[in-house]
Amino acid sequence: MTYDAIIIGMGIAGISAAIYAKRGGLNVLILEKERPGGIINIIDNVENYPGYTSISGPDLSMKLFEQINALEIPYQMEEVIELSVDQEEKIVKTTQNTYRAKNVLIATGRSPILLDLPNIDQLIGKGISTCALCDGALYKGKEIAVVGGGNSALQEALYLSKLVKKIYLIHRRNEFRASEELIKRIKKCPNVEFVYNSQVTNLQTENGVLSGIEINQEKKIPVSALFIYIGYAPKTDFASALNITNPAGYILVDDNYETTVPGIYAAGDIIIKKVYQIVTAAAEGASAAIHFSRQK
Repeated sequence: MTYDAIIIGMGIAGISAAIYAKRGGLNVLILEKERPGGIINIIDNVENYPGYTSISGPDLSMKLFEQINALEIPYQMEEVIELSVDQEEKIVKTTQNTYRAKNVLIATGRSPILLDLPNIDQLIGKGISTCALCDGALYKGKEIAVVGGGNSALQEALYLSKLVKKIYLIHRRNEFRASEELIKRIKKCPNVEFVYNSQVTNLQTENGVLSGIEINQEKKIPVSALFIYIGYAPKTDFASALNITNPAGYILVDDNYETTVPGIYAAGDIIIKKVYQIVTAAAEGASAAIHFSRQK
């Protein structure tokens, strides 16, 4: 069977594309490695998406998934490991199956980047985290650190400030890059200490669990957890053979969100663009689907 379109990723870009493809009369399939909603699931509170004054990331993800089910759009929870082209057909290989499609939309999003420190991978879930909503409650009443200076770092620090005793908010520059509103709010938190012009240079452990951090190779701070928000890396390794990414792994697309390979599209946080927001990802997915629906 050859699908009209296969969408790789069930974040908001992929779900938006699936909705428009289905409404356009296409035979569409969604492939998702982990869970509907993608990175939205780890966002504490969404306040800038139309239609919702305030909604938690998991609740918004569930609303999106409900719409997929209501439209009876088929999906498979499988990891895509390879994307290739056979004449005009696209071959999508997962860990379990191989699928064929006329069009493919890549909407796999990004993964959080960790600090480049020895043994940090071994401490994930043992004091190292990139998800305040997932792990914040584990450190209730304790002292922790958050590293980063953008919107994600400050937004997650705000959430954690309601749970923990104290936060050391560490940023390598002398001012934050977040929105003015977030900066104003975080500066009103009495249990947040700002550590500017600083970097985490070492991790201390005790019995295999994080016990503290070292700042600028000199100052040691005892903390129970370190939450990291220093950026994201696109999840596009499975498409590397197509030569559609830049050296950092981001995909270049045209005005219709089509790559240099005809019939392969990309949308959301994996493309090269100026604004990385939920609302823009939704629009990109919809635009791509509208375009390949008209090619039917």
